[in-house]
Amino acid sequence: MKIGAIDIVPILDGIARLPLAGTVVHARGARWECRHQPLDADGRIRMDVGSFLMRLGDRTVLVDAGTGPGFEHDGFATGGLLDNLRRAGVAPEDVTDVVFTHLHVDHVGWSTVRDEAVFPRATFRMHAADWAHFATGGTADPAVQQTFTPITGQIETFDEETELAPGLIARPAPGHTPGSTVFVVSDGGERALLLGDVLHTVGELTDPEWEGMFDVDRPAATAMRQRLAAELEASGDVFAPAHFPELAFGRLINADGIRQFAWA
Repeated sequence: MKIGAIDIVPILDGIARLPLAGTVVHARGARWECRHQPLDADGRIRMDVGSFLMRLGDRTVLVDAGTGPGFEHDGFATGGLLDNLRRAGVAPEDVTDVVFTHLHVDHVGWSTVRDEAVFPRATFRMHAADWAHFATGGTADPAVQQTFTPITGQIETFDEETELAPGLIARPAPGHTPGSTVFVVSDGGERALLLGDVLHTVGELTDPEWEGMFDVDRPAATAMRQRLAAELEASGDVFAPAHFPELAFGRLINADGIRQFAWA
């Protein structure tokens, strides 16, 4: 996706196929009938995993960091991020910034491998509320703690909307996690929003009664999705959640008073 002079390049780590009932739920029990994300023969929905790569001036930025190698979880086939990053012409030592939409394990895994930084020159940035929730507080995830322990000196946190690099704004969007963050990329009068796990499926945008099963605070996450859906419909901006097939971008449009999704 090209935004002004900025190229946003999806970097695939792999693919997950997850049971629909463990991913989203409908408040009134409606059946899944989304042609954009059909279920496979086993009733599973495709959820791709990876990062978004941008070059911003002299900065080389990755948004999220996949699962890492050897990730073992039912339905996940991942581990290709570094190979795909190299295919895009970027070596790990070229990356200057890794910024996180949130700190679930499938977004941070390539930060370190065998207790060493995968991106040795990078600064790692995340919302302070997620750092507290997943890495340092009473709700800390041991897997996340283990990932970040070798690079604590390279970590910086933010706690409000802030410009992290020219053309890249971090906007807090709590709900999915306490520090869930949307990244707004802008240049030349154009914008794209990288939504992380604010949503996982098209259905959560076109029917607000679909809710995510992984949300830490489901009411707050649902309200955030609805606000973002209204903004995206009004603006026409392109957007990409973290898990659409092929990490693809889309738009929300209004046709005859009905909110609809279209691939960008």
